[in-house]
Amino acid sequence: MNLLEFASYDGLGLAELVKNKQVTPKELVQLSIKAINELNPDLNAIVSILEEQAINEIESGLPEGSFTGVPFLIKELVLHAKDVQTSMGSRLAKNAVFPIDSELMARFRKAGFVTVGTTTTPEFGYNAATEAVLYGPTRNPWNLNHSPGGSSGGSAASIAAGIVPVAHANDGGGSIRIPASCSGLIGLKPTRGRIPAGPFNSEPLNGIAIEFALTKTVRDTAHLLDAVSGPDIGCYGWPEAPSEEYKRLIERPIKPLKIAWTGRPATGVAVDEECIQALHETVQLCRDLGHIVVEDTPQYNAEQFGLATLNIWTANIYKMIEGAAKLTGKIPTEKNIEAAIWQCYLYGKEMKASDLLEAIETNATVSRNVGHFFTDYDVLLSPTIATLPAEIGVLNANNPNIDAKQWTEQIFTYAPFTNLFNATGQPSISLPLKTSKNGLPIGMQFTGRFADEATLLQLASQLEKATPWKDKKPNIHVSNITNTI
Repeated sequence: MNLLEFASYDGLGLAELVKNKQVTPKELVQLSIKAINELNPDLNAIVSILEEQAINEIESGLPEGSFTGVPFLIKELVLHAKDVQTSMGSRLAKNAVFPIDSELMARFRKAGFVTVGTTTTPEFGYNAATEAVLYGPTRNPWNLNHSPGGSSGGSAASIAAGIVPVAHANDGGGSIRIPASCSGLIGLKPTRGRIPAGPFNSEPLNGIAIEFALTKTVRDTAHLLDAVSGPDIGCYGWPEAPSEEYKRLIERPIKPLKIAWTGRPATGVAVDEECIQALHETVQLCRDLGHIVVEDTPQYNAEQFGLATLNIWTANIYKMIEGAAKLTGKIPTEKNIEAAIWQCYLYGKEMKASDLLEAIETNATVSRNVGHFFTDYDVLLSPTIATLPAEIGVLNANNPNIDAKQWTEQIFTYAPFTNLFNATGQPSISLPLKTSKNGLPIGMQFTGRFADEATLLQLASQLEKATPWKDKKPNIHVSNITNTI
């Protein structure tokens, strides 16, 4: 197998080759690492290569799972692997190590993945681009002058470039869906509580953040959700399980849905004309597929919700920085924390407990308002972000002239559609349905009722068949390496 062939498969496709003994896990690992060595100088998406650990895993015997032998990457945030360095995008946390696998990491291993490296993240995940001072900017394989999005930008760039078919990601305000949109991938944020985050992060960001992955195909997404979802021991709460496995549900024809659509964020920020055009084309596509599509949008107090977002994020930034300091023995200062993140740390440090509790209550109120909206609709469609992928440097967390409130507003002006569904906990997916005039991906976001990933995945499968995207390739891709053997 050469790199061109390797990158033509999704995760399940590679696993099938391993199962049929047409290729070995070791060969796949070597191909993935060759791709990293060839492409990462341009992309700056990979932090560490774990070749020795990967080979040891293979030689120790891989479990039989849906993705046995498939190369995999983990983002350096929240999830952690035993004895693997994770810097959380921060100079303060550089090379922190955890003594055990997190529960999700254990489930990724049980699914058969072979971890070949770690990927970049912005500092403590609080950016819609991936440009940490620690690593330098991660670049979009569709255009190196642009960001692949954040905070899971390293994972997104790696999949888009063909380095791996699936990679870990997480989402506290859009950090799965934003890079999916910017990089031409599938980004599912599952329902709150669907994916375990323990034992050290049972309720990340007071429940608004959730772990999962980025993928190229709907079937990989569905099979992976089957493999890693479900409560871990002692977790705070979990959603109702599906009636049957997602991988079975996506094979069934979908009933006509009632879909609301909007191109108007509650904050009133402007949306790029190309994103609106892509939205209108997607609305028509859904109609052509037999769905009822109506322009409508949930109503809630956007100003109060923005303040709640600020308070929850800054309180948790303070907690994350203090936790990283304990891990590494370093003292947090302006010299090892980026300027905007430092301002968030100071804001969170001075926050009253009552302010945080009020923010959580605001989110609960918003969630109920939005929940009533979804009694009339199966799905809400919008652009994933408000513009095309940002150029490198536009979302600069090391800007010394910005405070915590301004930084939060800048992030969610760029991505005004994603954060709402972190608060409500609903499943939400970005699909790579459109492309801009200059060749950059444009994602469309579909959000379902709480605990109803099944409908989203069935709809995604239908759209994938109608407008296939798996074989679209960016400029920086393993297929363009001169020697692909």
